[in-house]
Amino acid sequence: MRRWWSPALAAVEPRSVQLLLLGVALVAASFYAGTLFGSSASPALVLPPSRPRSPDSFRAKVTDVPVFTNRVSRTYRAKSVTVPDHGVDVCPLEYNEYVPCHDGAYISSLKSLDTSRHEDLESICPPWEKRLFCLVPPPNDYKIPIRWPTSRDYVWRSNVNHSHLAEVKGGQNWVHEKGKLWWFPGGGTHFKHGASEYIERLGNMTTNSTGDLRSAGVVQVLDVGCGVASFSAYLLPLDIRTMSFAPKDGHENQIQFALERGIGAMISVLATKQLPYPENSFEMVHCSRCRVDWHENDGILLKEVDRLLRPNGYFVYSAPPAYRKDKDFPVIWEKLVNITTTMCWKLIAKHVQTAIWVKPEDESCRQKNVDMNLLSICESNDNISPSWKIPLMNCVKLNKDKSNIQKLPSRSDRLSFYSKSLEIIGVAPERFEKNNQFWKNQVHKYWSFLHVEKTSIRNVMDMNANYGGFAAALSSDPVWIMNIVPYTMMNTLPVIYDRGLLGSYHDWCEPFSTYPRSYDLLHAFHLFSHYKRRKEDCLLEDIMLEMDRIIRPQGFIIIRDENDTLSRIINLAPKFLWDVTTHMLENEESGTDQVLFCRKKFWAIV
Repeated sequence: MRRWWSPALAAVEPRSVQLLLLGVALVAASFYAGTLFGSSASPALVLPPSRPRSPDSFRAKVTDVPVFTNRVSRTYRAKSVTVPDHGVDVCPLEYNEYVPCHDGAYISSLKSLDTSRHEDLESICPPWEKRLFCLVPPPNDYKIPIRWPTSRDYVWRSNVNHSHLAEVKGGQNWVHEKGKLWWFPGGGTHFKHGASEYIERLGNMTTNSTGDLRSAGVVQVLDVGCGVASFSAYLLPLDIRTMSFAPKDGHENQIQFALERGIGAMISVLATKQLPYPENSFEMVHCSRCRVDWHENDGILLKEVDRLLRPNGYFVYSAPPAYRKDKDFPVIWEKLVNITTTMCWKLIAKHVQTAIWVKPEDESCRQKNVDMNLLSICESNDNISPSWKIPLMNCVKLNKDKSNIQKLPSRSDRLSFYSKSLEIIGVAPERFEKNNQFWKNQVHKYWSFLHVEKTSIRNVMDMNANYGGFAAALSSDPVWIMNIVPYTMMNTLPVIYDRGLLGSYHDWCEPFSTYPRSYDLLHAFHLFSHYKRRKEDCLLEDIMLEMDRIIRPQGFIIIRDENDTLSRIINLAPKFLWDVTTHMLENEESGTDQVLFCRKKFWAIV
């Protein structure tokens, strides 16, 4: 028999577990128990008092023990969506890690995919009739995640209960088992002695031993095949932000580990389509044994790296030491050198198995190679549209219009910097400044309404980020923000990257490429009103279901939208097991908005 429970206070573990954490982890005395956990009042799972109940019903452990009527059932999305009176069904427990568009069972049934180019690892959404429409449950003994910054090094084993990475990567110091915890010592395939030492070495290589990566001008990094994202975690002290991604493959839980640690990451792969990021967005693209065949297919994947790199940006390629004995490596290296030379990248450093190239700012060399038919140039309009499901192109784009290339300031100054990207989309400086001030005021109000310590929120997603003002207003708080720009809206993601922030294009008619329980807070600003113009393939209920999938138990969802949309959400929220409160806040046009503050109940199948 399975039942549904909500603990009275789900923020904590018993004190004995806190002591266990301190004992096994040897955490420095400066990290007090209040930093690690939200409270010490009650355990993570409380069994209810015994009473007669329906086999399919759920209950909440609160003062009056109300009954949840949601049923456990593997329910699929029907063409016509009607949420029943008993509430949205709950998926069986075995679907606790369900990622709809990375469903191996469905993807393996497709026969037309180019597996030689890893097309099977891309986001491939099943048709509606094969997509689950039920609430994804947490695993057994799920616990509120450990707070940042301790979570960088320790997470609960029960939250990501996989041992594969620890077994195959333990010698490389990716992750180790420590009682009820996973421990992340900061290692990686190419830096098993620690990411800090490796990052220092890269700084020496890029500056000729005169500085670090920050002094080399690196602000934003794309980490390809990031593993558990320790590289990203150890770049944070340099104020360097990293977009980390890896596929859901044989090491499928690597991104799940990264997000559980409080490190920004998403499921993705370099295969047959462009990555969902704008051109000229990163000062560095990093690959440490990222399992990408850069030398294949005439270097088409390196052409994608070229699209993403800013002028004078670095490409770091670290092959494992084992490659020195690989008989194929000399051939691979020769192909890499030939491709990068054709693109006029300059090899500035090579140490052991790490090589660093720089993308040129001056286009004269590339133009010469074009004239000699050694290099193909992308049409000027190829990169204007958002990079969303666009096939890879075996060409490079020349930045002939120097007026559109702008030297950006340091990251802290970029947050309020009026960039060329804003000018291109027609946003005046006054409008930009007004938007920034608006979000500073709103974020201050948000914190007062949430009634939680700021350390209890780490992973944040802005589902309709516009210019990134919400993320910029949170820049001094201990959070990281995934800024999403729907590809059907104004292309503002270049603005977000010019501000030193990170994000991705997406279509909210599809599930996002992340694991369940990834985020502590979702912010949806006039998102639903945009999608209500879509037909039956994209309903309000579909987006709510996806929000429920990716929000953590006891996580917050802030929704601002049209009144009729908010009324529907208020009516539907109890059926998704959300609590809702409302507040009135000023809007940018000197009026007021009703704002919904939703909180996902903490429940489990037991």
